[in-house]
Amino acid sequence: MLESVTATRYVVPLREGGSLPGVVEADDLGTYVVKFSGAGQGRKVLVAEVLVGEVARRLGIPTPRLVVVDLPTAIARYEADEEVQDLLNASPGRNLGVDFLPGSFGYDGSRPPTAQEAGAILWLDAWTANVDRTWANPNLLVWHGRTWAIDHGASLWFHHSWPSRPPDVRRFVGQPFDPTGHVLAAVAEPVAATHERLGPLVTPAVIEEVVALVPDEWLETTASLPDVTAVRSAYVEHLTLRLADPTAWIGASS
Repeated sequence: MLESVTATRYVVPLREGGSLPGVVEADDLGTYVVKFSGAGQGRKVLVAEVLVGEVARRLGIPTPRLVVVDLPTAIARYEADEEVQDLLNASPGRNLGVDFLPGSFGYDGSRPPTAQEAGAILWLDAWTANVDRTWANPNLLVWHGRTWAIDHGASLWFHHSWPSRPPDVRRFVGQPFDPTGHVLAAVAEPVAATHERLGPLVTPAVIEEVVALVPDEWLETTASLPDVTAVRSAYVEHLTLRLADPTAWIGASS
């Protein structure tokens, strides 16, 4: 499991985020950007953050440390903003904490990563079908001279269809990825070259290990996925098969 901490103080909302994440202090003396389980985007966003972020970490892509933040119900009493109070009241228990990077600033292209570093991020986005890393919304930070990948919640679009229909693995496996709007497209090495370098590192065991990190209560069961074991297996199957058959997304991205 991810490390668990307990929130001790809600500091300030980050209103540039669509789901209204907030800066929270915790009992380990850390400060985290918390993405709440009760936000309108749902818990599947938290699942995507864990799966993609933890694979990124294992590949050496700079990404903030993730923790589970336990949110006491009492913490909402001291928040004057009604919108924030409603969100806190809807999110007791386990939420996702992203390590706060003090002094970081948004990526503007003035300090680009190396071709290999950029290629790794682009490859990860192509594999996980993340369409939300464009110049309109880079989801990159520069911290201590390096480019850090953040906000992976728009990845893994396939799981949003699960309540209405059974998993369609082949559709995800064959989904092309268009890199033309990607914020790092101009500086990244070819995706095919990155795949040769990184693909072998993401073994089925690594994917299973990362999927196992997601708390049970964030996994939404359906008629075709009746328990959390089935849900975990579906994530493993989707990611493993897309990685094993990269023809569609590498061909379009190279």
